[in-house]
Amino acid sequence: MKIKRPTLDDIELIASQFGLELSVDDLASFQGLMEGPIASYERLEELTEPKPAVKYPRTPGYRPEAAENPLGAWYYKCAISGARNGKLKGRTVAIKDNVCVAGVPMMNGASVLEGYVPDVDATVVTRLLDAGAEIVGKAVCENLCFSGGSHTNDTGPVRNPHNPEHSTGGSSAGSAALVASGEVDMAVGGDQGGSIRMPASWSGIYGLKPTHGLVPYTGAFPIEITLDHLGPMTRTVEDCALMLEVMAGPDGMDPRQQGHKAERYTKALTGDVSDLRIGVVTEGFAWDGLSETDVDEAVRGAAQSFKALLGVDVEEVSIPLHRDGIHIWNGIAVEGATALMIKGNGMGTNWKGCYNTSLLDVFARGRLTRPNDLSETTKLVMLMGQYMEDTYHGRYYAKAQNLAWKLRNAYDAALERYDLLLMPTTPMKATRIPPRGCPREETIARALEMLNNTAPFDVSGHPAMSVPCAKSNGLPVGMMLIGRQHDEATVLRAAHAFEQTGQYRL
Repeated sequence: MKIKRPTLDDIELIASQFGLELSVDDLASFQGLMEGPIASYERLEELTEPKPAVKYPRTPGYRPEAAENPLGAWYYKCAISGARNGKLKGRTVAIKDNVCVAGVPMMNGASVLEGYVPDVDATVVTRLLDAGAEIVGKAVCENLCFSGGSHTNDTGPVRNPHNPEHSTGGSSAGSAALVASGEVDMAVGGDQGGSIRMPASWSGIYGLKPTHGLVPYTGAFPIEITLDHLGPMTRTVEDCALMLEVMAGPDGMDPRQQGHKAERYTKALTGDVSDLRIGVVTEGFAWDGLSETDVDEAVRGAAQSFKALLGVDVEEVSIPLHRDGIHIWNGIAVEGATALMIKGNGMGTNWKGCYNTSLLDVFARGRLTRPNDLSETTKLVMLMGQYMEDTYHGRYYAKAQNLAWKLRNAYDAALERYDLLLMPTTPMKATRIPPRGCPREETIARALEMLNNTAPFDVSGHPAMSVPCAKSNGLPVGMMLIGRQHDEATVLRAAHAFEQTGQYRL
């Protein structure tokens, strides 16, 4: 393909954006000098880029009708059989619809991407298939994954299996609903502000956000590289550990990873946790205007069950900076997502790894031609992120990233005294799905109000898991366990021991 040459008017417009004052002769001079780089771009067009191989045959599947999709949780159904043998042989898996499955349509909750069909499998998809799993479809996620509710996606709300008038939580809404309802054995979730743990909490399942970088993000639609995580969502802790064994470890293509290898997490599920010390984080409770008394009481009761039934040493611990974690997260997520997800068309620049060029191109064309079709949460992030960049030139993004180290150190200091930290996953139980046509303010409130406890650990990178611990008024309550960096084994060991007490039944 021949690269379109810039006109003098094109160059003058770009120059003005950078504050350059160029004469007509200057413009013509730069126009001529651009021929050299343009030749390189034209040669790039001729070269064939490498792409991960698609190993297992499949057909595109189909979009299920409402009668086959009562919770609104499926985007596409398909049937992709993996290896003949493996750790996950006989298990069915749903893939969050921000993760590429070659040949199966992907929408990422947003109509601006509708019609896009990936030509590659994400690393986690290949690993699940290599382990013998059967991928049975794509699970609906929130619009560009920027919501903790289950009502912003463009296919309609995902309904909570425990009460269809209530949210499933998001953004891994479909993944949670399909696991909780028993339609699949396990699901892949994604987490940038709590999007595995929040829907796991509201749906009464297990959802683990691993240490940042443990599970490769290659082939998934990013929001912000320093916040992006993928992880397992299951009905049992054993399945969660097994799924993590399969998904974790470096793939050589994801800049988030630093070479940390997977472990045999299932070996940690001994049932014996009497050697552990758990710190119940004071600041994770009693959020003004958000926390529900029954949630706080249920989680404190679960903490005491660790002590009374399992012999764990449980103490109260104060981490004051936890209350600022949501503000640090906002400083990173708002400007970072605007730069990478929006202006960078989901890929951005300045990182080494595997870029999905087809996704980048399709998303760019969709968002540029149909910006009004983006969700209200995405519009808010775009407007706020660009305003902060234009006005403060990245100063607050940089400060938030620097404060991220302080936040991580605060948790690490507590984790020198305790093996795990404990708090509610979300301050409240599942909220009602906002009615169609409600004010923008209500839509956004129901999408972002539940992040306070989960988002800080996307910033710090610590492994964090939502463990169902109770029900109140028919809705699940989630307890969050947080471990040391790369100590998923202890998180899973404690979750499994609590599960065996029978305190909660799905």
